[in-house]
Amino acid sequence: MNRRDLLTRSAAIGAALALPAPIAAQPRVGPARNAKLAEIAKRAQAKAGDKLWRSDYVGIADFGLRSSEPRFHFVNMEAGTVESFLVSHGDGSDPEHDGWLNWFSNTHGSHCTSKGSYATYGWYTGRYGTSIRLDGLEESNSNALDRAIVMHRARYAEKSHLERWGRLGRSNGCFAMGDADFKVALLKLGGGRVLHADSLGLLENGEIAPPPTTEAPADLKILQRDLPTGIEQANPGVF
Repeated sequence: MNRRDLLTRSAAIGAALALPAPIAAQPRVGPARNAKLAEIAKRAQAKAGDKLWRSDYVGIADFGLRSSEPRFHFVNMEAGTVESFLVSHGDGSDPEHDGWLNWFSNTHGSHCTSKGSYATYGWYTGRYGTSIRLDGLEESNSNALDRAIVMHRARYAEKSHLERWGRLGRSNGCFAMGDADFKVALLKLGGGRVLHADSLGLLENGEIAPPPTTEAPADLKILQRDLPTGIEQANPGVF
């Protein structure tokens, strides 16, 4: 190799090293989790039947993660991408207010989050401004309309609340999001799409997050033991 070729090759190698790493090398959400979320999204769409008339996006709320984590996923069914945001759960599902959802319920007056797939309906103006109505598609969330379980914006679901308190505030069972995040929901989950809620605990690498190991207070253990009909534990191994 002559000196000119050597210099040319050295320059090319130096330029390559100077280039920034490809964006794909640092994905926001791991492909393993994307694949699992897409599978869950397809099953949720199948439950909607003729109530599904827009199949571009599915919302998945993963309440197996703490409220400090971006656990509401917008799954783009066409591109295979995922965007994740903060979302609150019901105060009845988290009476100790530590950011973890302990159980689901479909019971009136429980203030709990309900598990299962929902069809999204049109927007309406309510207590929290523009909101999205939800229709429960399963026995586990069949009372959603009567309980007024909806998607809405709330100040206690803002990132600023998280930064101050280390966790989000709690709803009365609704899917509450910060203002900017909820505007995304209005665009991507408005009427005729599907939202699915479960305690999945999916990490970016596709593995399952372990349940919290903090010992529950004695009075909470009694509450857990004597749960009323309609309550389903989210993480059976917690207590």
